[in-house]
Order: sequence, then C-alpha cells, then structure tokens
Amino acid sequence: MRLTVALIVCSLADMSISASAETCPGNPDTLGTSRVLTINPGEFTLLGTIQYKQTLPLEDHEVVLTFDDGPLPPSTDIILDTLASQCVKATYFLVGQMASAHPSVVRRIYNEGHTIGTHSEHHPNFQRLSMRQVEREVDGGINSVAAALGDAKALSPFFRIPYLGRTNAIEQFLEDKQLVTWSADVDTDDWWRGSSPEAIVQRTMRRLNAKGRGIILMHDIHRRTAMALPILLKELKADGYNVVQVVAESEQPKSLPQLMASSTTDGTASPTELTGGPSSASQKHRIKKRGASRHHPAHSYYRGGLGEDRMSALGRKWTFP
Repeated sequence: MRLTVALIVCSLADMSISASAETCPGNPDTLGTSRVLTINPGEFTLLGTIQYKQTLPLEDHEVVLTFDDGPLPPSTDIILDTLASQCVKATYFLVGQMASAHPSVVRRIYNEGHTIGTHSEHHPNFQRLSMRQVEREVDGGINSVAAALGDAKALSPFFRIPYLGRTNAIEQFLEDKQLVTWSADVDTDDWWRGSSPEAIVQRTMRRLNAKGRGIILMHDIHRRTAMALPILLKELKADGYNVVQVVAESEQPKSLPQLMASSTTDGTASPTELTGGPSSASQKHRIKKRGASRHHPAHSYYRGGLGEDRMSALGRKWTFP
C-alpha cells in the first residue's frame, strides 16, 4: 500500500524538470538544490564525521544527499522521480556489477544531473580482503561504471568503501589513486529490516538536527527508502535545510546517449542500441567532482545475497568473499 502511495506521489512529478542548481522552474515551492560545491582535486582526501575529523565545508543547515549500492529498478527509478520532482541533486555511489546489469539507469542518473562515484565491483567487506583483492574491487567497480556510462569522463573521483570498512592501508591506496573517500555525517540506517519509511525519516532528522548539517547516507536499492524520501525532503524543507550538490573540478560531457533496453532470457534488461541525443532539459549540466570519510557497521542485508528485491531484480546469483 505504501509503495503504491509513493508511486502515485512520484508520478505526479514532472520528470523532465530542469536540473538548475538555484531554482525549480514552474514549481517554486520545491526544496531545490541551493548551490553546487566544486571541490578541487587533492583538496580533500577523507570526508564524513562518522569516521573522520574532516567533512565537507557546509554551512549550517546544509546537507548533501548520497545513495549507495544501486542502481536497482524500480527503487532507483522511484527515487530519481522524487528527486526530479523537487529539483534536488544527489551523489550516487554505484556498485560495478549493478551498473553492468542496469546501464540505462546509470545513464539516467547522469543525464538528470546527479554526481556519480563508485562503491566497488561486488560490495565485499574490504577488511576481509587482501590488498590485492581490494585493488581489484576498486578498479573493477570503476571500470564497470565507466563502461555503463560509456564515457569515463562522466565518472567522478569519489569512492565510498563498502560497509565503511576502512583501514589505513585501504585509505592510502585510495588516496594514491587520487580518489576522495566518502564516509558520512548522518547515517539513516535505512538498511535495517523492519524500518518503516516514517522511522527512517524520524531517525534521520533526529541525527541531522543534532549536527546541524552534513552528508546523509542512504541506499537506493530499498523500497522503504524510496517511500521515505518524499517525506524526508518535505521535513528538510520544513526545518529550513538546504541541499548542496558536490562535484569535482573537471570537464565532463553535458549528457550521454540514452540506451534502449530489451529483455534477456533471465528477465533483466540489456542494452541493445544507442539513441542519438540527450533525453531532457535536465541534462544541461556540467559536473566536476571529488570528496571522502570514517567507520560503520556492516549492512546485514548483504549477508546472504543483497536482499530479496535486489536478487529478484537481477535474476542471477550474487557471490561474496
């Protein structure tokens, strides 16, 4: 029932609304994106007070929305619809294998003006891997997401460690690769089984109000997160918060060709051909990027297969070290 309500809410939104950072044309009452924060390469290494001393230079009542683990239809699409309806831009940390399974959604994320970083190839716990395995996971994820985008310049040098499973050696490796490591300032814990959308919002606002600003960590693979997001955006606006988009300093393509998809034998979508041009006015953007930060408990939904909705959507078996 709640999912149906969320779908209705999202369907009322005009998905082709401009990706302007200052205004939401035709809908002045939306939350919007207040400003774009451009980070110069090398200026930041570790971001997020959950694990690190440093975070983004945000003003009071400024937040950065981030989503991990996708893309995964339909949850990712519902979240994108909601963000578009409010002219809000976010940062996505995509898992390589998910990007390979859903390249058209990856391009939609980019073409709607969001920032794209990576989150490894298979989402293992890095603290259980050798450094050689960590390197393969990081490089594999970057390569897979870049391939899904079709242009490596569209990818930002942002990385979030799975489970926030940091070590000094891992962080040094990421810094040597000129990647900004993102942790978070506010964890929604939206991965908790049994959390209602209302509970996610209440928990998030309580933690956010205690800090007054920060990077918010969510996961776009969950239906409950998709249902919570419209409520959260409403609460953010009511409490006077402003959304900031973070980009890294670099030249990026304004838009990417859309992918047409056809069903494969296992029921998942696969790209078949490229169309010629940009998809909407929301593609008028230029993303430049870089960022990163500290510690977090393992997400239990990954143990045993990433959760029911992700397993059914992929139609294939996931394996974990």
